[in-house]
Amino acid sequence: MQDFLEAFLNWEIMREASPILWQGLRATLLLSLLVVPLGLLGGIILAVLSTLPHAWVRWPLRVWVDTFRALPPLVLLIFIFAGLPFLGLEISAWSAVAIGFFLNTGAYYGEILRAGIESVPRGQVEAARSTGLTSAQTMRFIVLPQAVRNVLPDLISNTLEVVKLTSIASVVALPELLFQARQAQSVTYNASPIVAAAIIYFILLWPVVRLLSRLENKQLAARR
Repeated sequence: MQDFLEAFLNWEIMREASPILWQGLRATLLLSLLVVPLGLLGGIILAVLSTLPHAWVRWPLRVWVDTFRALPPLVLLIFIFAGLPFLGLEISAWSAVAIGFFLNTGAYYGEILRAGIESVPRGQVEAARSTGLTSAQTMRFIVLPQAVRNVLPDLISNTLEVVKLTSIASVVALPELLFQARQAQSVTYNASPIVAAAIIYFILLWPVVRLLSRLENKQLAARR
């Protein structure tokens, strides 16, 4: 037991590693503030385009969404960061992560929001149009607010996954929390910094998990 504690819960090593772990946490928070809005923006664009009646828009859109949902985000990120320079496009690690998350998480957010839009009764759209609202105004003021409310637990759940997924940015040497924890591990030859990073992730995300559970329970109660 003592050997286990020394290898995984060495508080002295955690304390010594804390400065770079906090630096990693700041980078993770900044990264989340970047990629979550980007993913939501991409999702809104895809969801709205999916409502267009033109098959020549919807079919390429379906291929786009399926492609970026099927591609592992880690593979996508490596391809963007390491592959684009061969095309003459040199980009930073932050830019590579932003593009990768925009493509991947935008596809997931888009499917969630598309389901939300489809859940809004058609009669409300027709009523809004009869009052003189344009299609864009109807989507903005009538459909999207209700769509977001209808799929809010799914949006929060996906956002939770996106924040956890930011740890893959370590493969392109972006100094987020996991990258810094691995750096500390390589110096100390001890897994305690990785455990400390896991504890930080838990403290950061546990309130969101509880909020998600509360929203899901409210939705279940409303359906009864």
